[in-house]
Amino acid sequence: MGFKNSGWKKTSKRVHFVRNVIREVAGFAPYEKRIIELLKVGKDKRALKVAKRKLGTHKRAKRKREELSSVLRKMRSAGGAEKKK
Repeated sequence: MGFKNSGWKKTSKRVHFVRNVIREVAGFAPYEKRIIELLKVGKDKRALKVAKRKLGTHKRAKRKREELSSVLRKMRSAGGAEKKK
């Protein structure tokens, strides 16, 4: 058993950029859209259950829920900025 690399979870700038481009072009999967809708109406626990059913593990589901809630937050802040103009 060795020590884990300290930067093993951090993605590089290039990988981050590529993933953002793919997300922009391809959009969200249907189950991700459903999770976003559940988060919009405040059903966080139900969103976690849907994610867990699709992804298999609790840890992956929590990470996906966090990712999609941050996307939703960014969409709301971008929408709010456009309305103010």
